[in-house]
Amino acid sequence: MNQAVSGFSKLSKEEKINWIAQEYFSNPNEAIATIKQYWNSDFQLQQLHDEFIENTITNFYLPMGIAPNFLVNGRYYSIPMVIEESSVVAAAAKSAKFWSTRGGFKTTVLSSEKIGQVHFMFPGDAQKLELFFQKIKPKFFTATESITKNMQKRGGGILDIELRDKTAELENYYQLHATFETKDSMGANFINSCLEQFAITLKEEALAYDDFSEEEQNIEVVMSILSNYVPNCIVRAEVSCKVEELSEKKIENPLQFAQKFVRAVNIAEIEPYRAVTHNKGIMNGIDAVVLATGNDFRAVEAGIHAYASRNGRYSSLSHASIENGIFRFWMEIPLALGTFGGLTSLHPLVKMALEILGKPSAHELMQLVAVTGLAQNFAALRSLTTTGIQEGHMKMHINNILNQYQATDDERKLIAIHFKTNTISHSAVVDFIEKLRK
Repeated sequence: MNQAVSGFSKLSKEEKINWIAQEYFSNPNEAIATIKQYWNSDFQLQQLHDEFIENTITNFYLPMGIAPNFLVNGRYYSIPMVIEESSVVAAAAKSAKFWSTRGGFKTTVLSSEKIGQVHFMFPGDAQKLELFFQKIKPKFFTATESITKNMQKRGGGILDIELRDKTAELENYYQLHATFETKDSMGANFINSCLEQFAITLKEEALAYDDFSEEEQNIEVVMSILSNYVPNCIVRAEVSCKVEELSEKKIENPLQFAQKFVRAVNIAEIEPYRAVTHNKGIMNGIDAVVLATGNDFRAVEAGIHAYASRNGRYSSLSHASIENGIFRFWMEIPLALGTFGGLTSLHPLVKMALEILGKPSAHELMQLVAVTGLAQNFAALRSLTTTGIQEGHMKMHINNILNQYQATDDERKLIAIHFKTNTISHSAVVDFIEKLRK
């Protein structure tokens, strides 16, 4: 591409595709065929997908799998997971089955408070601003009554509004720091609408406040936006059993396994290089369910990783202990999720995923997402502290290699026999395929 394109958004879908194909591909017809190959044959369904975002040209598919046998608070669940990485769904399912015979997962929503802020500049006296805020605080609630009415009917709404002085960090900088309960909705649009009205009310009331100088009356609102950091929207998930009950085929010495497992978690608690990969494994499970249920995995990721850094150093999200012969493995994480509004009522597979989960409330979904992350983490640590991570991962990954090299059925049978007794690696599989073809 040698120059900028003008008016791309105004082109029809066909025109966008033709432009992309002509501009970037040596074989435009082949590119167009690939793009259209992923269109849905149902015109209305395709149109629905096209309208989720802007400038759409096709659909980008990810596999949707099921991890069954999750026993959570005494009830069995099958968890839908959307992810492209091999071995993740299998690992979650294996952990779920392991813990289903050892009491299952126990979960609790500790709090569900969400946060939004109006960021503004005030070049005057902080005490005068505090008096002004206390006087007009009720007006923030009355000014947003039309926005909060439906949310209040569902038991949600604005919980509180604080004035926060941040001038020690940035000159003249203050916040209206508001907390919300959004029930089964993720609540982003609701929160942002409330915040923008707060900003209007703040500016209008300041202009009419006689105790402010002319300069103080002209409050500058920089922005009004929710926060994806939700340290008071917390769910706890845990598993526990007697140490001897950890015994299975690959855990012949359960005490030794438990001690090594706890040490592995301890390392992730104090070593950021390990903690990042440790937590990435947790997010394999969390993101997969968040995607399957039509929630915002970027917001969840940002909030969780901020929480992992809340004590000034990035650390493990999960924890483990052995006390009085009991092995415990647990996690407390922030999760702002919704089961109402947005894609949850539009995307057919999202609706199906929520149906599989038993039409959960937002609180119930928080718990199911958390246990999937904990299960994934347990599976990874069990592999790392026993056989190593690559054995199970490469067994699953081998299919991707075989598909990449378009292996025939006969080749697949011979490859399966060969790698029952040989170490699997990408290069080893490729070398064996090349030997077969010679």
